[in-house]
Amino acid sequence: MFDWFAFQTGATAFVMAFAAAIAFFAAFKYIYQLVTPYHERDLIRAGNTAAAVGLGGALIGYVLPLASALSHTVSLPEFAAWALLAGVIQIGAFIVVSRLLYRALAARIEAGEMAAGVYLASISICVGLLNAACMTT
Repeated sequence: MFDWFAFQTGATAFVMAFAAAIAFFAAFKYIYQLVTPYHERDLIRAGNTAAAVGLGGALIGYVLPLASALSHTVSLPEFAAWALLAGVIQIGAFIVVSRLLYRALAARIEAGEMAAGVYLASISICVGLLNAACMTT
């Protein structure tokens, strides 16, 4: 038999967690685009696939630990703390790669070079996977 009360309780928790995750996702996307030295939105609108791939990889790299945090935490404040840490790590990875390890990365993405976009996306997804795995307790 369907337990309507249990469903309502679960659905309420789901909506709150989903809304929080979307809010963190949107905040991360906004902050990440402020940190990058190029303007992804303009580049993507102009058809720059490298910028789209790089940004897409960063977003996937952030959502992976976000999903892990959602499944391993028991409260919204705990989730928020892990979500914040995941964002800091992902943005830190971009800064290390683009400013220390591969200084020409930004210029190559702006030029539309797919190799640079795929490289950045790969690093972002790898960092996200490691980040998500480290959140398991």
